[in-house]
Amino acid sequence: MDSLIEKVAIITGASAGIGRAIAERLAQEGATVVVNYGKSADKAKQVVAGIEAKGGKAVAIQADMSKIADVRRVVRETVQRFGRLDILVNNAGMFTFKPLVETTEQEFDQIFSLNAKGPYFAMQEAAKVIADGGRIVNISTDGTHIGFAGATAYLGSKGALEQFTKGLAHELASKGITVNTVSPGYTDTAMMPADPTFRQIGEQASPLKRLGTPKDIADVVAFVVSEEARWLTGQNIHAGGGVVM
Repeated sequence: MDSLIEKVAIITGASAGIGRAIAERLAQEGATVVVNYGKSADKAKQVVAGIEAKGGKAVAIQADMSKIADVRRVVRETVQRFGRLDILVNNAGMFTFKPLVETTEQEFDQIFSLNAKGPYFAMQEAAKVIADGGRIVNISTDGTHIGFAGATAYLGSKGALEQFTKGLAHELASKGITVNTVSPGYTDTAMMPADPTFRQIGEQASPLKRLGTPKDIADVVAFVVSEEARWLTGQNIHAGGGVVM
């Protein structure tokens, strides 16, 4: 389809899992992709090499998306290298399975810094430079609507991200920039708890009787950032295989 030719996209947390799949999918559509990573330099280089091997354009940029200075730097470096920014996908995040009564202040701050604060300031920085008609996508979770015990801080951080989407969609609308959330359901990535019972619950929760894959989510994101999705903004697209809310 090559609908993103000449577009420049930043995908945070793109060295593995859903972020990697999104980077590869947008590159397939013709976008020049910034593969952001925190610590996994080798994995990020592999993503870039794989994209280039298929004729795509990509570059890896290290940045800890929980640190505001790094958040601002990755946007600045992208514009310096490519002269523009058209798409920001806030995918970097962490999952902690721990009851509220056992969660420390340090753990709470860590979760919110990466899952909410970092994306907030990434959007702030992007809003200053993103091209008219640009796209911002926040990756949340269907867990904020389903609810489950043991991840209250995580769900709270993703709930905040969803509200950022709604507010910023109004702020950037005059420039034709859309801001949306994509919320994966039970998806087979390294972030999923290893407990086989959890996986079984996920498989049974979907009418399709399987877990989602990173590619499932990437295909949804590819549509949301396309021209065809220009009438979608401020929305939360549930990419959960029909999991009941």
